[in-house]
Amino acid sequence: MLRAPGMRAVFAAHAVSMAGKLAAEVALSILVYQRTGSPLLSSLVLVCAFLPHAVGGTALSALADRFPPRRVLVGCDLLAAGCVAAMLVPGLPVAALLLLLLVTGFVAPVTQGARAASLTQLLDEDLFPVGRSLLRTISQSAVVAGFALGSVLVAAIGPHWMLAADAASLLLSAALIGLCTPATPALAPDGRRSPAGVLADSADGLRRLFADRRVRRLVLLTWAVPGFSAVGDGLAVAYTTHAGAPATAAGALFTGYAAGTVLGETAVARLAPGRRRRLVVPLLVCSQAPLIAFFLGPPVPVAVALLALSGAGFACNQGIDPLILSATEPAYRGRLFTVQTSGMMTVQGAGIALSGAAGTVLAPGVVIGAAGVAGTAVVLTLFLRARTP
Repeated sequence: MLRAPGMRAVFAAHAVSMAGKLAAEVALSILVYQRTGSPLLSSLVLVCAFLPHAVGGTALSALADRFPPRRVLVGCDLLAAGCVAAMLVPGLPVAALLLLLLVTGFVAPVTQGARAASLTQLLDEDLFPVGRSLLRTISQSAVVAGFALGSVLVAAIGPHWMLAADAASLLLSAALIGLCTPATPALAPDGRRSPAGVLADSADGLRRLFADRRVRRLVLLTWAVPGFSAVGDGLAVAYTTHAGAPATAAGALFTGYAAGTVLGETAVARLAPGRRRRLVVPLLVCSQAPLIAFFLGPPVPVAVALLALSGAGFACNQGIDPLILSATEPAYRGRLFTVQTSGMMTVQGAGIALSGAAGTVLAPGVVIGAAGVAGTAVVLTLFLRARTP
């Protein structure tokens, strides 16, 4: 797969931009807290980083189809780099910092959708799910490294230098894509390109995609898997405290899920396409069922292993992606991947928020276990229904 023209540059650009983005979020959180002393305003950094995905992923999804993927990727990287560079202006109000972060959040799902759309043109149908798997593996690895090393680097060089490094990483990503990847045509070049036209095309495309029962259920399935399994991350601190362990042990739970995802994606990517398809149901169960054991209140080391097993089940997408690809017309794939990615992050965030609310009245282990029961039932039902016409 890496021997295909431009693929090394695609994955390198993704790794560079992801690492810079996550480290910058840590830096900006610290910078806002240093200026204001407000934990609320500091926490709004993560809210502003993720909240726009829902809006940007739906309203701007047509951009991933209407323009050549390389042009979209370079344009999004340059816009994001400009926003991050503007954050370095001395004395910029906190509200302006958050507004600039919101802009980068709006373009992030378009970047992800265009990158996935480009893989459909650079890779054949058998390698496409492996390519998306590698993108997810890079993202999870960046999450582990970015949040683990971000605060250390900020302490060493300061938040402003970290933001400057993020701007540089985005410029490097744009250069890798623009100079080292082959040009591919737009998937649907006949669409309207004015701002109003992009909004109309986005809405029309999403209506058409979700009118297809099979596509709708497959997309909902890819949302449901992390939507339920992310509950363990959302209640990690509460669970470790409830288990009598220090709150700092919650980091092991966060790392366990991400590490399990990386290991699962890597292992399944080595299998033949037919075996990946046959493993979809076992992996779907694997993504949810381990959470049920939290009803028993396992000690933290066992809880880490359970979350790692749940994360490994996320590799089910390698069998689901080909089904989505075959069920979607090429002209709508950019929009589909954009809304799929943005919806996944939105549902994941909503699941964490709801579990946090439930955790205020129920024991954390009970909430996580209940999510495992509900998640197992939902993902299996969606997959079985998606298999029927």
